[in-house]
Amino acid sequence: MSVKRLLGLSLGLVMPIVLLASSARAQVNDVGLTAGVTFVSTQTIQNDPSSPNPNIHFGNEESVAANYSRLLKQFKFGGLRAELPVAMYFRMDLNTFQNVIPADIGALFITPSARLNFFANDSVTPWVSAGGGYGRFREAPSLIFGGPNPGPHGTNTGVVQFGAGLDVWFWQRWGFRAEGRDFYSGAPALNVDTGRSRQHNYYVGVGFIHRF
Repeated sequence: MSVKRLLGLSLGLVMPIVLLASSARAQVNDVGLTAGVTFVSTQTIQNDPSSPNPNIHFGNEESVAANYSRLLKQFKFGGLRAELPVAMYFRMDLNTFQNVIPADIGALFITPSARLNFFANDSVTPWVSAGGGYGRFREAPSLIFGGPNPGPHGTNTGVVQFGAGLDVWFWQRWGFRAEGRDFYSGAPALNVDTGRSRQHNYYVGVGFIHRF
């Protein structure tokens, strides 16, 4: 799936947020939309001496993220905002030697957070973010080399979010955003023991922001 199509699909996440916040005071709200890639580190199947390659490899999946934030407090050095990051990847391919794991997984993360913008009134504003919320994995109904997946096809999890980024306001209320976030979630159902109960989902993306 192309990044252009992902951006189109993700507009559905942003528009309801914009409509709900439309009555707020000018310049205290912003919405953002970025597209990028999610990385998940290789995991190793435990207690599997018969396999010549017990590692599970995760594809670097195209992803999208939407964000709404509202200013809570203005300081001399910046501003504190409440924000709602929403991120997803649709189909991250998996690979290992044996036909025991789902062919792919998808994920959705919704993590209410606090964001601290530095130099909030300037045209270039770096920021950091932290929060937590809900995540859901979708496990493919088939295994990597065919056949039905005997495991769950959906897994709910708690998520902790840490992020950092840079906003560049190039024209009045419109700007450019580069961001990186770690959605530290529970593990999807992979039908094997990897020795892990949680995993890092590293998202890196670029896009646009609008304030109102």
